[in-house]
Amino acid sequence: MEDGPVSCGFKNIFVTMFATFFFFKLLIKVFLALLTHFYIVKGNRKEAARIAEEIYGGISDCWADRSPLHEAAAQGRLLALKTLIAQGVNVNLVTINRVSSLHEACLGGHVACAKALLENGAHVNGVTVHGATPLFNACRSGSAACVNVLLEFGAKAQLEAHLASPIHEAVKRGHRECMEILLANNVNIDQEVPQLGTPLYVACTYQRVDCVKKLLELGASVDHGQSLDTPLHAAARQSSVDIIHLLVDYGAPLRCRNAEGKSALELAAPQSGVEQALLLREGPPALSQLCRLCVRKCLGRACHQAIRELHLPELLERFLLYR
Repeated sequence: MEDGPVSCGFKNIFVTMFATFFFFKLLIKVFLALLTHFYIVKGNRKEAARIAEEIYGGISDCWADRSPLHEAAAQGRLLALKTLIAQGVNVNLVTINRVSSLHEACLGGHVACAKALLENGAHVNGVTVHGATPLFNACRSGSAACVNVLLEFGAKAQLEAHLASPIHEAVKRGHRECMEILLANNVNIDQEVPQLGTPLYVACTYQRVDCVKKLLELGASVDHGQSLDTPLHAAARQSSVDIIHLLVDYGAPLRCRNAEGKSALELAAPQSGVEQALLLREGPPALSQLCRLCVRKCLGRACHQAIRELHLPELLERFLLYR
């Protein structure tokens, strides 16, 4: 049975409305994409990232404009990646969020892909709209091999405060080897990042005991955290008794108060292991502890190496090194 004129009219109206809605939605996305590009050019990466999230519904990257090279790098398909490069694909293609194939390779910990991209001219210090560099992504994935390769090709280990910090990310995720590589490349061990604090403060916040111990061994300031909050304040809010003992052993001030006027003990959960540990460490420290702290302070941040060069009796050397 054929549709009547009324039915056909309704169908035409429906099709027209659907086409108009689709065109209007597409027009808005094009406009927002152009606006995002404008902010990227102007250097306002935060606003560009916000608009990009509006376009893609909060997705961290624009999957629609990822190239085959991005996919090969993200999945660690070295042969496919080399084939694409040999075909002339630009290794520095980026998505609307400025994510490069090198970012993807490092995030996946694919060192062979990362090296192939770098050897073919990939920008080693490229920055996404979120402030992430390939080195940051390598620290996020915990790939020490990627970190080493990036540094060999000139990656900046110490970045400006407004960019995502590789060492803070390594510490946050407990990737001690990546952290040590960065520190060996002259990264400031006490770099304070807004909203994060110092690497030691981050390690205490996320209860990364291995990182806390190594940072203290290498001379991290036990007093410097986030503004007036010390690493001990951060540790007191958590549940790791081991970190409390480490910090106090290295001279953390028990009675220091933060911006709220609270000491570490006042921040600890009542009747918790952390509260008990802090109560046990109150009172004057032992004379041997005071002497150890004094010697380490006189030797400075490089005390770990300096103590070894003094050729002290083994027992005394081990004591000074907290062994």
